[in-house]
Amino acid sequence: MKFEDTYLNDNVLDALYDMHFDECTPIQEKCIPEILDGHDVLGVAQTGTGKTAAYLLPILSLIDDGGFPQDATNCIIMSPTRELAQQIDQAMQGFGYYLDGVSSVAVYGGNDGNRYDVETKGLKLGADVIIATPGRLLSHIRMGHVDMSRVSFFVLDEADRMLDMGFSEDIMQIAKDLPDDVQTIMFSATMPDKIQQLAKTLLHNPVEVKIAVSKPAEKIQQSAYVCYDAQKIGIIKHLFKTDQLKRVIIFSGKKDKVKEITRELNRLKINCCQMHSDLTQQERDEVMYEFKSGQKDVLVATDIVARGIDIDDIQMVINYDVPHDVEDYVHRIGRTARADRDGVAITFVSDKDIFYFNQIERFLEKTITKNELPKGLGEGPEYKMLDKASQGRGRNGGHGKNSGRGKSGSKGGRGRGKGRDKKANTQPHDNANSNATPADGKKKENAPKRNNRRRRPQGKKPATDAKPKTSSPDTAHSTGQQG
Repeated sequence: MKFEDTYLNDNVLDALYDMHFDECTPIQEKCIPEILDGHDVLGVAQTGTGKTAAYLLPILSLIDDGGFPQDATNCIIMSPTRELAQQIDQAMQGFGYYLDGVSSVAVYGGNDGNRYDVETKGLKLGADVIIATPGRLLSHIRMGHVDMSRVSFFVLDEADRMLDMGFSEDIMQIAKDLPDDVQTIMFSATMPDKIQQLAKTLLHNPVEVKIAVSKPAEKIQQSAYVCYDAQKIGIIKHLFKTDQLKRVIIFSGKKDKVKEITRELNRLKINCCQMHSDLTQQERDEVMYEFKSGQKDVLVATDIVARGIDIDDIQMVINYDVPHDVEDYVHRIGRTARADRDGVAITFVSDKDIFYFNQIERFLEKTITKNELPKGLGEGPEYKMLDKASQGRGRNGGHGKNSGRGKSGSKGGRGRGKGRDKKANTQPHDNANSNATPADGKKKENAPKRNNRRRRPQGKKPATDAKPKTSSPDTAHSTGQQG
């Protein structure tokens, strides 16, 4: 389905055209019409499926069409991490390039007092869209900096990760201040019981859209070492001794293990840094800067980085342990082989993790190469594939069939195809460079308008008796082109 076949407005479509985004991804095709129709949506989709655009595009289109108060916050987007909040904010700037009257502010944790003051000014001016981490937003709400009474859209991105990070009470505290008729949109990579319960609490008759987990890129060379925990550091010594490795990420599911691995790498004189939840926001920023700039060769991290990092030149990913969810495995190794580059993903499979690696191989429908242990490390555990009778144990990786209402019934078309480049068939995925602005830097004039555009249902349309909004570039930034 092409974006031109949706009812997104002309200003949003102009930005997509200039960014060479033509075809909807499956999650976008299913979600955009439902959000435009005013339905609550529960989406089950992983990072990389284009879910950010699936909710941002219709929300921006609706706000730009008008009918929402101009002196109030119209949309709140919740993110589990600062890194994801920044990516959403960047996508907002790209998709909203031609939206002169729509402003946004990103609100996330950190110890920078000046940053907090800037956020406060932006919030008090009434930015249309707030992109925030739960704890930081709650802090501003308690200080009276945010008016929640006229919010029309409430988005929870990576809701499962937010609950895993302990934000459940914060989310409910924020939600209780929202209007009863707020349109709620929730995305989650998995659907455990706690997510289903949260959805029942916050969503009203939601449309459910499920997109199966996509396979890792074929250019990733996947292999594994079947080993005991005590042998893992020896394997790392071997890998870094035989190759001059740089641009490497080592993942572990536990922050204590991340600290232990970092200590061992420092003893081996390997130029490394670490990322986990015990670091302050300022320390995280410093770590990411050092790694992105090449000052550090190896980043040891928990899964907080698996979804919140966008670096194109990662050569190797090492899974120090096996993720218990297939989605997490895909997120981790998806940090390499990006931007048409090759990449390597190596997983250490201990005797306790063999079952979970079985599940990953079943999902991938392939047998991952098992490397021989380096000489001197001894024998590892025996690797066995479980029979079908035992597959029901533990979590399984895939999702069910796609659901949701699919394509919109109308195929009116926009008549805007002249001069389109047939090669421009790319899609706005979550990690796409959505911060890009149109190449010519010029705003299109007199773009044809569609008369049969979708409109928000009357029952949920906010009042329009609001005063014009004013904003300052150094507080709340407008997504529209600045004169």
